[in-house]
Amino acid sequence: MGVPTVETARLVLRAFRPKDGRAYLRILSSEGVLHYFPTSSPPAPARVGTMIEAMLRHWEEHGFGIWAVVSPSGDLMGRAGIQVIPETDEVEVDYLLGPDWWGSGFATEAIRYALRFGLEEKGLERIVGIVHPDNLASRRVLEKIGMRLEGEKEYFGMRCLRYAVSRQEREVERG
Repeated sequence: MGVPTVETARLVLRAFRPKDGRAYLRILSSEGVLHYFPTSSPPAPARVGTMIEAMLRHWEEHGFGIWAVVSPSGDLMGRAGIQVIPETDEVEVDYLLGPDWWGSGFATEAIRYALRFGLEEKGLERIVGIVHPDNLASRRVLEKIGMRLEGEKEYFGMRCLRYAVSRQEREVERG
């Protein structure tokens, strides 16, 4: 299965390409981008290609995954999509944009599409969102896309807040 290319109102969601490595590393190395992650240091340049390969492999194995988020002019903005958390087998929303793109609703736009894709097109029963408790911007994104706070849980060795939404809840909302 290939990675579908999707256009939202202001974004293009497409497969990562090997040539995205340099721009992706620049985003991961930007001040504050990894602040709330378990490891706040950017990866070594040689590891970025492996990360991109892993995102593409996830699509092949599961039929869903992480897209490269690209501006209409072709600039790599970051990533967004849904992926399996190996330790728990839950499916989570995942997004990360470079600082130039923060505060403009781009993360919400991308992840809103990814959530709909997972629940409606892929028929997933439930998707979670995990976030560091102090990351207020990401908490707002999860709330804007209709996820509800369920409580705290440890993920990746750190305390996180877990948000969730089910396909059944979305169907009731649409009525």
